[in-house]
Amino acid sequence: MGDLLHGHSIQARFAMLAAAASLLLMTLMGIGFDLAVRNQVQNQVFNQTQGAATEWIALMRTGGRLPPPPNTPVDVLQIVNSRGKVIAGNAGAVGWPPLSIVRPTADKPIVNLTECSRAGCHLITAVRIPPQVYPRIVADEPDFVYAGMEPPPVLASHLLEFSTLALGIPVVLATTWLTWILIGRTLRPVELIRARMSEISVTNLSLRVPEPRSDDEIGRLARTANQTLTRLEEAMEQQRRFAHVVSHELKTPLAGLRTQLEEALLYPDDVDPCETIRTGLCSAERLQELIDDLLAYARIKTAPAPLEPLDLGAVVKEEMITTARPVPVSTHVYGEVKVLGNRLQLAAVLNNLVVNAQRHAKAAVEVTARCAAGAAVVTVIDDGKGIAPEDRERVFQPFVRLGEGRRRDPQGSGLGLAISRSIVAAHNGTLKIEDSPRGARFVLRLPLLNAVRLTPQGPYATAV
Repeated sequence: MGDLLHGHSIQARFAMLAAAASLLLMTLMGIGFDLAVRNQVQNQVFNQTQGAATEWIALMRTGGRLPPPPNTPVDVLQIVNSRGKVIAGNAGAVGWPPLSIVRPTADKPIVNLTECSRAGCHLITAVRIPPQVYPRIVADEPDFVYAGMEPPPVLASHLLEFSTLALGIPVVLATTWLTWILIGRTLRPVELIRARMSEISVTNLSLRVPEPRSDDEIGRLARTANQTLTRLEEAMEQQRRFAHVVSHELKTPLAGLRTQLEEALLYPDDVDPCETIRTGLCSAERLQELIDDLLAYARIKTAPAPLEPLDLGAVVKEEMITTARPVPVSTHVYGEVKVLGNRLQLAAVLNNLVVNAQRHAKAAVEVTARCAAGAAVVTVIDDGKGIAPEDRERVFQPFVRLGEGRRRDPQGSGLGLAISRSIVAAHNGTLKIEDSPRGARFVLRLPLLNAVRLTPQGPYATAV
């Protein structure tokens, strides 16, 4: 059956299955109906033959002559002795041999059976005549009454089977046709989805599949497909913007390095080779740092680092690195702050936030770690000018640098905060800039260890 259905459409497969199921059901129902009708007709015939036989026995009187058979619709009535000789019978039994050789016993005086001979088939009732009814009978030589009728046409022919088949075939065909129509209508949205998906390409992710109004499996599939397409479109657009910005950022130092080298070749007498080499090395280091940051950013997006239980408060205390800027950093840890994370990556995030805070602070930077609202919360606050609300999301985009940042660190790549947020997102956390009465306030939130469950695909956070 599997080989038969293989290669066909779902509509055809379901139609064939419906045809097979309805055919099997109609066959079983036809067999049951045929048996029920046959049994009913046979019982009616046996009731007539048994009634005729018992009526003839009832006409027999003690000491009287053998009465003639009753006038009944039964075809053949016979009285047969124990030696198999026909003693009496109705007009239909003239010249007939005994209808049967079956002899009812004293324990079972009435027997219904079907006998077939050269004269044809008959439904027969054989009745043993009691001795007290007909005194001619001796104890060891009883007589028997046989009443037989030819089977009605419904039993003698295959009319009943043909009638059942004639009724069943249209039912099977109608069931198959209805299944074909219903499955076709059900799968029509799937075909529309398939046709639209075939039109979608990497260069055109703006198309969406049609969504049925129903909230069934197909409707949910269409909505999920559209959500996936939306995420893909956003990811592709982000990649395009990122590639554009990367190419622009790489062109600037490369153009400067090329200009320096060309100037040294064109004006060898006016350009100091050592100064050219020194400046070129600085440009190369700038390019190397930019490429390293780009690789780190891409690696976080594609290959998550292994995670382990760790105390975020200990990371704040033990691995906080500060720059040579004369801005002190004070740390405050309140209790154990257990999370599931990568120690090196989270330490890099905290150090990047602290270095950024020192760059913009006037006199102090404060770092606190605690558990709050079911999450591990690390706050980095400086006392600088702060960040305007409209720029608080922009600074997390790759290569975005505000005017103050360019002035204080002209050599920066603008990838530090973008990398930090990507690391935090890979840890199922958030990194935001929140309101503060002074300076900028960076808030890092991660799920607590007891709120993280491990799955074969990795960790995920649940509410505590």
